Amino acid sequence: MKRVSLALLVVSGAALVAVGCFYRGYLTGFLPSAAAEMGDISLPPGFRIAVYAGDVPNARQMAAGPDGLVFVGSRSAGKVYAVVDRDGDQQADQVRVLASGLNQPSGVAFRDGALYVAALNRILRFPDVARDLTRPPKPEVVTDAYPSDAHHGWKFIAFGRDGRLYVPVGAPCNVCPPPGPLHATITRLDLAGGRPEVVARGVRNSVGFDFHPETGELWFTDNGRDWMGDEQPPDELNRLARPGEHFGFPYCHGDGLRDPEHNAGRACDGFTAPARLLGPHVAALGMRFYTGRMFPERYRGGIFIAEHGSWNRSTPIGYRVTFVKIDGGRATSYEPFATGWLKGGAASGRPADVLMMSDGALLVSDDKAGRIYRISYTGGR
Repeated sequence: MKRVSLALLVVSGAALVAVGCFYRGYLTGFLPSAAAEMGDISLPPGFRIAVYAGDVPNARQMAAGPDGLVFVGSRSAGKVYAVVDRDGDQQADQVRVLASGLNQPSGVAFRDGALYVAALNRILRFPDVARDLTRPPKPEVVTDAYPSDAHHGWKFIAFGRDGRLYVPVGAPCNVCPPPGPLHATITRLDLAGGRPEVVARGVRNSVGFDFHPETGELWFTDNGRDWMGDEQPPDELNRLARPGEHFGFPYCHGDGLRDPEHNAGRACDGFTAPARLLGPHVAALGMRFYTGRMFPERYRGGIFIAEHGSWNRSTPIGYRVTFVKIDGGRATSYEPFATGWLKGGAASGRPADVLMMSDGALLVSDDKAGRIYRISYTGGR
């Protein structure tokens, strides 16, 4: 009896340790903590970071509007913001709420004077939005043809060179066969009419993408599935060379990793491999090609990625901005760029998106601290 009791105590203790590790990782991104001081954030030599706007609750995707105006979506806050720098001093003077009570309005895009907002199953349009920010226009429904699943239902949106609005649709699960024709895809939408057209399949949950400044090809981040351990699968940076490619979900993950439940005998080499493997569970979200002139030459044409941070890893990772160098259409390196939001297992912020400004500075949204930061370069070349 004593041996059995001792064994039970050992097993119970191990289980408690495992549960404790899980909850430590889970709570890192959600428990309240003090916002980061700018001296906590590490950057390469010559760069500096400052708070651009400090009152943007749950700030997610950003979109540049007319000079001095940045539009910002949110998730749980249900709001869309206009962040205004009226005097051009590189610091916001005002944050206005343009809309509230929306369903996960994470994605925003600006074109021809109108603001487009992705709110779960609907794409909304706010016409002539900058004319009078004190009296924002009522939204028009562009389409409500997207699935209404809340799980992975928040979206990142952007216009392509073809004038169409690109809209991803996440899988409504951790891992499962897509239950509908639009799940686990990236679509594009002709605003003149018609239903969403699928351009990429096998995409679990992309919450960030951009178009190559020279080729126009779509590059996107994708979040790997959970519950395969701390070290697998990796998040991904992908490149869509031609419409219709399949990137593996739910059958395969990363670079040839078969799903233990849903592979169904599929050969992983039959799917498009990632352009670059990112950290496991870093939650790679918003990403943009850097085409500005402020930063040194080595950054031009490369990709900055906002890594929101792991939510269920026993040792948290992510909570940073990374940089991927692109040479000849290939992702040749992957390195930290801005770090310091994660210290000792506690997170003071969670980067959600990056946006290049007209002067070449980089904005970073932080949905935990409700801030937007501005990263500039002042050092030598």
